[in-house]
Amino acid sequence: MIPLVKPYIPPREALLPALEAVLYSGYIAEGEQVYEFERRFGEFTGNKNVLALSSGTAALHIALLLSGVGPGDKVISTPLTAEPTNIAIAQTGAQVVWADVEPDTGLPCPRSVRDLTDERTKAIMLVHYAGMVCDMDAFHALSKETGIPIIEDAAHALGAKYTGGDVSPYTIYSFQAIKHMTTVDGGALALGPGTDTQAARRLRWFGLDKKVPRLENDIERAGYKYNMNNCTAAIGLCQLDFIPAVLDRHIANGKYYDKALRNIPGLTLLRYHKNTEPSYWLYTMKVDNREDFIRAMESRGVAASPLHLRNDRHSVFAKSKRPLPALDKFYQKFVHIPCGHWIDDTTRETIVTAIKQGW
Repeated sequence: MIPLVKPYIPPREALLPALEAVLYSGYIAEGEQVYEFERRFGEFTGNKNVLALSSGTAALHIALLLSGVGPGDKVISTPLTAEPTNIAIAQTGAQVVWADVEPDTGLPCPRSVRDLTDERTKAIMLVHYAGMVCDMDAFHALSKETGIPIIEDAAHALGAKYTGGDVSPYTIYSFQAIKHMTTVDGGALALGPGTDTQAARRLRWFGLDKKVPRLENDIERAGYKYNMNNCTAAIGLCQLDFIPAVLDRHIANGKYYDKALRNIPGLTLLRYHKNTEPSYWLYTMKVDNREDFIRAMESRGVAASPLHLRNDRHSVFAKSKRPLPALDKFYQKFVHIPCGHWIDDTTRETIVTAIKQGW
């Protein structure tokens, strides 16, 4: 079976010596490897104001706290995502408000978000689902108009691009096992201009300032144990030597599918927004009779799945239930096929041939 997701692990001759050096260095907690990883990841993404964390979920939580989100507030989000996006909102005590999606992208609809904003709205959570980028031109305009900060959940979108010029105050990345780049687990929070980096660093480590001697510290606000450790960072530093080629393969495969899967009966390709370039963590499309499609692909050795349960079906979000007609239609048809670094030219041709055989 050609898998839908698969971690990329660097060659052992590159990874194991680097990891062994840290393991036997006498210092495996947060330290210089973490700070070097922050520096290099910042260079890679073009945002040098980066905080390395234990998970993407930790990054989401800190971003929400820095946005002032708390009990009684509202955060507009999308049900079409992995659960941590919205669980992080629930952890703050705020109410999740579901925005509907765009019918031809599955991404949050700017018009729906605009209609839902009110005086209790403290943040807009955008998910660049499966590596596709939201309509950031529209959302940045909305943020400027309303003063509501944007949190970009880019857990699926390492290597994706927005060329419109504006920068959100908070962008989170995930290095969980099956993402474009894994550190086994981990995450990062990229902070935009004018955000409080020091407050973020204190929230990462119980409220303590790591640059001040422990016996001289004063905790002013309770923080969390969200730090990345040197072992995880060593894996990340090694991964950064290989991630450009990994991303190139995802993107090359995605662009191949964009052309090869045109004009197939029962299959609809998705639209990409102006000023954006996807990074194709998964390749997403809509198909008629999705369950038949999935069974047909599996019988031909190709994994296919919608992968994520729409989050508004979880009991924890029962109070947020509202009509989402565009999502209802999109959710019935969307499906992912393998698109990653493990898919070579021959394998992607095999996948396209399997699809063209029908279902």
